[in-house]
Amino acid sequence: MAGTDDSVDDDPLYVLTAALLTPARFPAVLGDDYPEACAALGLDPYERGYGLVMGQDGDGARWTVVVDDVSLVAVAIASWDCGIEYDLSPGERTVVCALPGWPVALAVRAPGVPAPHDPEPEPASGESENGEGAWRPLAPPDTDGWGPAQRRLGADEIALQWAAWRERLDGAVDDGATTAPAAAHAGTENVSTGDGSAHDRGETAAPSHEGVRRVLKELRGYVETAPPLGRVRSSFAPGEARTLRADGPGWSFVARTDDMAFVLLDEEPGEVLPVGRGTELPALLTALDEMAVRPA
Repeated sequence: MAGTDDSVDDDPLYVLTAALLTPARFPAVLGDDYPEACAALGLDPYERGYGLVMGQDGDGARWTVVVDDVSLVAVAIASWDCGIEYDLSPGERTVVCALPGWPVALAVRAPGVPAPHDPEPEPASGESENGEGAWRPLAPPDTDGWGPAQRRLGADEIALQWAAWRERLDGAVDDGATTAPAAAHAGTENVSTGDGSAHDRGETAAPSHEGVRRVLKELRGYVETAPPLGRVRSSFAPGEARTLRADGPGWSFVARTDDMAFVLLDEEPGEVLPVGRGTELPALLTALDEMAVRPA
């Protein structure tokens, strides 16, 4: 990523990467919806969203700088994704706050500074009246176990690698296998496909898995009564299709509007449950896409 520097409180920040925090796109580790993700960082759910700039200061400490110039951060991310260098240097007036730590795990570090570490507490920080520490640097979730963050990250990975997952699922059904591919993200390591429903697009059987039926019921509820902002998100997919991502209490859902869907559950560690297209799923996906938030 970028290796440029910005300034926070007159100290240099060597920018390593950035992320968007908007209703249509936010780090899955932070929550099931946009207000929840903002709350995890102590931010108000400003409708236009924020940019998260992550880097190290001159001492090597991890910092996440929150800015309100979403367009600038979006351009930087798009450039980096295309392999183009981009000097991400937000203006001081765009900085909302600087938070210690990183909310996501980064495998990179700034050259010429000490190894990444949590910054020292500020002099004014300490413990609150109830004894809880006031200085709590951001940290990525523990990837050794399975929980809401890993479940959401797993769904994000399936959406990102949809073609590979779909192709492997076809092969698994043909061969009678049950093991799905290990994804690149820790959130979906060693996952397997369960019996969420029939696989064939023409199959009309109802999902046999109770958890999958519960998720589909809650998704229909989202269509009738709007959920918190960002619970259902629609993004680009090849052709005229859209990729849908939705979350709820204990579950994550990912689908293509022209294809099938996958469900991940907190109570099913590492399991990815396929949902056959059947006769009812297409209409549900269309309705969800119509009410979903989309990138500007």
